Parts: sequence; structure tokens; C-alpha cells
Amino acid sequence: MVLLGTEVKALRQGKAQLKDSYARIKGSEIFLVGSHISPYSHGNQFNHDPDRTRKLLMHKREIRKLYGKTRERGFTLVPLRMYFKEGKAKVEIGLGRGKRSYDKREDLKRKEMEREMERSFKGKRIQ
Repeated sequence: MVLLGTEVKALRQGKAQLKDSYARIKGSEIFLVGSHISPYSHGNQFNHDPDRTRKLLMHKREIRKLYGKTRERGFTLVPLRMYFKEGKAKVEIGLGRGKRSYDKREDLKRKEMEREMERSFKGKRIQ
């Protein structure tokens, strides 16, 4: 992963967030979009932009393999975790598939049933 100096220091402090982030392939390069690395606490005016798009370093054959899977089957590249290995920041990427419409309907039904159960128990006291 290509990082600026203050980003590395903030990562070492554990100030990274991968929620709602994903990886995108542009040409023969791969980028991490939507990740948030908070500004370094002891940084100055040259601190980094916390939500910038970051380039990931991978071999071209790995990028081609991922590109084929994302185009062919409709997968999405999702970052799972960020970690340091031998002084280098790494991102673990997984392939994820979106929910089907019938899966979404099942989840909505389940959530609605749970809400109704909560409402029915809310007014009653258990002795």
C-alpha cells in the first residue's frame, strides 16, 4: 500500500477504519477507496487527507486474476484487515458477492418480526 509519512504513523496508532471501503481496479492498478485513516495526532499542517484513495501494490498477474473474477461473476473486492508485516503496511482483500433480492426480503421479514416482539415485550413487566 502506498502511504504518506503521517499515514504510517497514524496506522501504527491504530487509527484506521475500513468500514464502507472497497477496492477498485483502474487499468492495471488497484486502489483502495473509502478507507479512513485519521490524521496523525502530532502532525502539522502537512498532515494527510484522511479519506483519500490509496494505491495498493500488487503483481500484475494478481490484479488480472482479480479483475477477471470481478467482471465475470459480479464479485466486489472488499478489504478485510490492515496490518504490518516486516515494516510494510498490508491490506487483506477478499471477494464478496452482494445479496440477492430474495435474501434481502428474508432479512427484512426477520427484522420486522424482531421489532414486533420487542414492542410487545416493552410494555410488560416480567416478574
